Amino acid sequence: MTELTFNARIRITGVNPYVQVSAARAEALRSGWRRPLPVLVRINGRPRTPWRINLMPTGDGSFYLYLHADLRRASNTKVGDLVVVEAVFDVAYRGGPMQRVPEWFRKPLAANKKATAAWNRLTPSRKKEIVRYLARLKSPEARARNIARALAALSGVPSRYMARSWGTR
Repeated sequence: MTELTFNARIRITGVNPYVQVSAARAEALRSGWRRPLPVLVRINGRPRTPWRINLMPTGDGSFYLYLHADLRRASNTKVGDLVVVEAVFDVAYRGGPMQRVPEWFRKPLAANKKATAAWNRLTPSRKKEIVRYLARLKSPEARARNIARALAALSGVPSRYMARSWGTR
């Protein structure tokens, strides 16, 4: 496992502080990776337990390492600082939803072939977003509403669900 250590200046784009990770450095971390790259990071030796974060691809083989406020606070750094970055590929990373699809949603989804086919075409990040939202629902009424809305959206009915338009082209 390759640990990468390099010096970089913290820059900002919009409101997001970041460190640029070159294509060569990203390739050393994980060869051929083109999607968000899960790493464990320390800035100036802090925090003691490395921070889990994804390097975000820029499109040219390089990546942005966005620096969360808690990470900057732990490392006592700010935009403009020259820092020592330590990064290693997060071997504990596993793609897809971290939570299981709730049983109360899985059964109605399986009973609707059109919705199931659409679910299977969703990207892992979209599935993860939906599962995370569903997992927070507690009341039977909220669950019933969301089953109906999710199945309609996945079945191609023009609708709004989870702040997105579904079934429209």
